Amino acid sequence: MPKIAHREYLEPKYSCTMSHSRISSRIAAIAESATLKVDSKAKALIAQGRPVISYAAGEPDFPTPQHIVEAAERAVVDPKNHRYTMAVGLPEMREAIVEKTRQDSGTEVKASQVIVTNGGKQAVYQSFAVIIDKGDEVLVPAPYWTTYPEAIKLAGGKQVDVFAGSDQGYKVTVAQLEAHYTDKTKALLLCSPSNPTGAVYSKEEITAIGQWVASKENLWVITDEIYQNLVYDGLKAYSITELVPEIQDRTIMVNGVAKSYAMTGWRLGWMIAPDDAAKAAANLQSHLTSNVSNISQRAAIAALTGDQEPVKKMLEAFDRRRKIAVAELNKVPGFVTPNPEGAFYVYPDVSGLIGKEVAGRTFTSSLEIADFILDEAEVALVPGEAFGPSGYLRLSYALGDEQLLEGIQRLQKLFA
Repeated sequence: MPKIAHREYLEPKYSCTMSHSRISSRIAAIAESATLKVDSKAKALIAQGRPVISYAAGEPDFPTPQHIVEAAERAVVDPKNHRYTMAVGLPEMREAIVEKTRQDSGTEVKASQVIVTNGGKQAVYQSFAVIIDKGDEVLVPAPYWTTYPEAIKLAGGKQVDVFAGSDQGYKVTVAQLEAHYTDKTKALLLCSPSNPTGAVYSKEEITAIGQWVASKENLWVITDEIYQNLVYDGLKAYSITELVPEIQDRTIMVNGVAKSYAMTGWRLGWMIAPDDAAKAAANLQSHLTSNVSNISQRAAIAALTGDQEPVKKMLEAFDRRRKIAVAELNKVPGFVTPNPEGAFYVYPDVSGLIGKEVAGRTFTSSLEIADFILDEAEVALVPGEAFGPSGYLRLSYALGDEQLLEGIQRLQKLFA
């Protein structure tokens, strides 16, 4: 069994033990983003002149494609983009999302079901907010992205982890889902390709999960498809609504342009929901943020409807780096690195190092291993505690080829 996560790594920043606390207990309970924490620490060390190589950030190292930038430049000087627009998104933006969903997710949706959000994170938060009540349980395959637990918590829900280790390719089974299902289960969170593991569920696996959901009355699915266009080896990331369309009326799809189009800073995502949930999310967003920046929306329209060749070139680079990362990491003693089929992460299993002595230190968690690596090799990785159980490390290979190889070679020397 994997070790339980060291929650001190994710402790809330504020203490609310006193009745007169200045910060509400609800907000104080939110854990700091572990990935951003590691990335910030690495950047601070680099600013001090340290030769740190960071694999922490989950974003492409490429610039946004030029035709997208040019669309934004045109939008900036157009007065119609200087005013409030519909809180749910520009009509042209929503129609572009409808077409993308038809092409890439194999699912027919209406523009009225689309809510354009400030990045995928807002879409994730709003998805849980509109369907989860206090005490509702959400099945979350682990390892999982760091934001899911906090969004579920803010909605009043209870996260129920369903763990799948490297021996399962980091993919849960229907039998596991069934074993964790109770009369309080309200939703299943599904992310394929996965952050942090890069795992991609097959057509058969998605179909089986979808049919299981169909057998459970009133069970919702929130499917995070932000990495759907980043798959390798000729694979396809299947949408659950394409393979089991009968559950579309209780499925919320989350997506965005950040990862595939190198647009993380543009903050443009979306959620697609059944009519009642979409209406509720639109009402929430009208009070929360109103419309997403019109400039970002115009850029995203160009991304979805324009030349896709830059995306193909980025995918080719990621694929090359993926192969290098897996091959070289598997040369590191104690690292077992499954081959990821999507996204731009590798997720080595380092549980074999726990309890062993390296350079005079005996590790009790992957958090300690990550700290040791940063101190001794000046390489920044995100420990498994950020994504669930201890015993793992996440590396993003969305960085230059030379840095990618050099950092892993440092690990090879450190653990030799």
